[in-house]
Amino acid sequence: MAARMSKTRMEAFSDGVIAIIITIMVLALTPPKSSNLAALAPLLPTFLGYALSFIYVGIYWNNHHHLFRAAGGISTAVMWSNLHLLFWLSIIPFATAWMEQTHFQRVPVATYGVVLLLTASAFKIMAARLVRQEGQQSELAAALGRDRKTDLSIIGYGAGVAVAFAAPAASLAFYAAVAAVWMLPDRRVLHLADGERHDPLS
Repeated sequence: MAARMSKTRMEAFSDGVIAIIITIMVLALTPPKSSNLAALAPLLPTFLGYALSFIYVGIYWNNHHHLFRAAGGISTAVMWSNLHLLFWLSIIPFATAWMEQTHFQRVPVATYGVVLLLTASAFKIMAARLVRQEGQQSELAAALGRDRKTDLSIIGYGAGVAVAFAAPAASLAFYAAVAAVWMLPDRRVLHLADGERHDPLS
């Protein structure tokens, strides 16, 4: 088994990056110069895109937190896989802005789905690295199992990308449905995180 390191610094760094991602997205919500409520109408696409992406980033932050609370430490491979996840998360503001500014046209909506798909794939890779770090006989490995939930989410994103070229609204419905599935913390690892497992290296 590879040598384990403290996870505290990596978690703090990840929290900071995610906070910056949300900040970048909210800066796109420029208030109108007019005091008339009707002036808010053109901002509706921007707000809807922001709300969906905010939920997604929040989901990853939430599940990232519970996943690493269930782990006893990290390895270099876990650190790099975490950076891989943060990379795709950091692309979400760009994909969101393009989708908003084009009023949810086909290619931007499909691109948004591709980013979500790659982000989910990165999370799956990170979880697999963490399981390898903890060991195949660990409680974490038993809890995650084959990770069908993430696999089904990736399939959902793929379907959304395909549908986007014919019906962007239906594609967004796919993305929203996957988000709804992940709104609650992952019960597979939640009981491990609630066990107040502490990082022995922190």
